[in-house]
This record gives sequence, structure tokens and C-alpha cells, in this order.
Amino acid sequence: MSDEPYTLAELAAEEKELQFTGFTNDDAWALGSALVAAGREHGAPIAIDITRNRHRLFHAALPGATRDNEAWIRRKTRVVDRFGHSSLYVRQASIERGTTFEAEFGLDPGRYAAHGGAFPILVHSVGPVGVVVVSGLPQVADHRMVVAALRAHAAA
Repeated sequence: MSDEPYTLAELAAEEKELQFTGFTNDDAWALGSALVAAGREHGAPIAIDITRNRHRLFHAALPGATRDNEAWIRRKTRVVDRFGHSSLYVRQASIERGTTFEAEFGLDPGRYAAHGGAFPILVHSVGPVGVVVVSGLPQVADHRMVVAALRAHAAA
């Protein structure tokens, strides 16, 4: 997977594209299972987490994932919950404004991480209802893995 950066416009287009009519527990299971399968296929040392309204619906840690991945999941999820956009979108928005997320918002870095890998679960006419997160790869690869799984889920 490429580690090339995204523009804010590309990240916004992904969020516009990847919206659902609803998101059930079964959707969380299917999406999480697809991420596990993709992680296993690539031998990725990742942890996966899916929540809806801050209720954990799916969690898995593949071989090589560590306790640090749990902390990254929490920190990235907080960014999506607070800003309503993917963690990479929030990071890139600060960069394109000529600053950093940390300098712009002054949030505790032990609680918030604007690093790629967390994506809002977006429902048409509702907005963000949850978060899907992958942690364990470089941040752009985490983001791409989530986006690929969301695209496949939307197509199913």
C-alpha cells in the first residue's frame, strides 16, 4: 500500500462517497471481518475497532498488534468523535492551513492523535454515527485499509 499523502479535497471526496443508509451490528461484523481478512492476507500487525455511538461493536487484534495499538485507537477515535471527519482529514486540514493539529488545537496528545486510520461511519441525512479504526501500519496505509474496506462494504 502506498504511503503517499492525500490532499484535503481528496479526503473530503472520500467522506462524501462513503456514506450509508444505515449501519447495524451486522454491518459492523461484516466490515470488521473484511478488515481482519485483509490484515491476515497482508500479514499486517493491526488492531481493528468499530463503534457506533461510542458502543464497541467489533474489535480484533491480529498477530503482531500491541497494547500501543489500543492507545492509538482511542486517540484517533477521539479526533473523529470531536471533529466529525477522518483523523487524516483533520491532520491534513491543519497542514493545509499552515500549522499542525497539535499547535492549532492544543489538545492533550495523550488523548488525541490526528494520524490516519480512523474514519467516521457516515449515514445519509444523519451524519457521523460511529468510527472504524485500524492501527498498526504507517498512518496513510491504516487510512487506505479502512477506506478500501468501506468501499467494498458499500458495494456489497
